[in-house]
Amino acid sequence: MSDTYIDPISADYVQSAGDLARDPADGLANAVYLRVMTPLGSWWADTSLGSRLHELQREKDVPRVQRLAVQFVQQCLQPLVDDGRALAVDVQAEHASGRLNLLVTITDAGQAERTFDFFIKVG
Repeated sequence: MSDTYIDPISADYVQSAGDLARDPADGLANAVYLRVMTPLGSWWADTSLGSRLHELQREKDVPRVQRLAVQFVQQCLQPLVDDGRALAVDVQAEHASGRLNLLVTITDAGQAERTFDFFIKVG
């Protein structure tokens, strides 16, 4: 049975027909969400979990920040590749008036591509 699904927009559990919905990616969606959105070092159970994206929230909306965001997401998702839950991680970023949209494509262990969207405020 997979984990209860965390909605990346509301950061809350998703309900479906009055019950908690399960992660449609068999736990991978939650693993990606937690690694991308948790500030690195802030989770008590595993200080290596998380990303450095929170460092960019007050940065200017410039190309350097876009490159850093892609690098930070790739770094925080590397453990999923290392432990075999993912075969590959691809991260694309684009500017959109005051925010940076991040499109993360993960090739899971079954070779299915799964895409996740995140954004951070910049500038």
